[in-house]
Amino acid sequence: MAEQPSPEIALLAQVLAADSTEAPSPHTTRRGSQPPARGTEDSKPPPLLSRRNSILSRRSSFGMVPGSRRPSIGPWMLHRHVSFSGLPIFQPVLKTRLENTYRIGPDKGCKFDAERVQRVLEGTLARALRTAVYSAQGSTPLTQSLSELLQSQAKEVVPPRYKLVCHVVLGQQGQQSLVVASRGLWDPETDSFASATFCNASLFAVATVYGVYFE
Repeated sequence: MAEQPSPEIALLAQVLAADSTEAPSPHTTRRGSQPPARGTEDSKPPPLLSRRNSILSRRSSFGMVPGSRRPSIGPWMLHRHVSFSGLPIFQPVLKTRLENTYRIGPDKGCKFDAERVQRVLEGTLARALRTAVYSAQGSTPLTQSLSELLQSQAKEVVPPRYKLVCHVVLGQQGQQSLVVASRGLWDPETDSFASATFCNASLFAVATVYGVYFE
C-alpha cells in the first residue's frame, strides 16, 4: 500500500493549487486598459511618425488662424535670406533711372573756373598745414585727409555735372627741387585743372584738382 502524505505536505499542495487557479492569464488585460499597439500584420511593427514629418506639420500650422486666408507669397518671399517676419534681410536697392538730357556741353558761364578753384586750394592748404610738421609715419593719412578736404572745398565752387579728381604730393622740406607733371586725355573746351603749392620750414605740398565735364 502507498504511504499517505503528511498533513503539512498536503496543505502546501492545496495552497499551490489555489494560487495557480487565481493567477490571471498573461494574455488577459485589465478592465479599462489599452491593448498594446499592433500593426496591420503580426509580423510588422506599428508605423512611427518621423521627426521630419512632425517638424513639417508644425511649420505648416505655425501662424495660421482657423478661418483666416493663407498669406500670399510676394516677390520678397523669393529672396534667399528671409527673417522670421517673412521680410527679406537684404532688400534690393532700386536704381533711379533718369531721362537723357541730350546735353554734350556745359551751359554758358558754367565752365570750370581754374582761377577760382586755385584760390580755394591755396587758402585750404594754408589753414590746414600752417603749423604741421613732417612725419614719415603720418604723411600717408595726412595726404589722404588733405585730398578729401580739398575735393570737398572745390565742389562748392565748381558748376554741376563736373567730376573732380584731386591729387596731393606731400614731402619733407630739405632744399631739394621737385617738378610735378601730369598728362590726361580730355576736352580742352570744357575740362581744365587748378594747382596750388604750400611750404613751411618742415614740409611742402602740391595739390592739383582736375575738373572733367560729365555728359
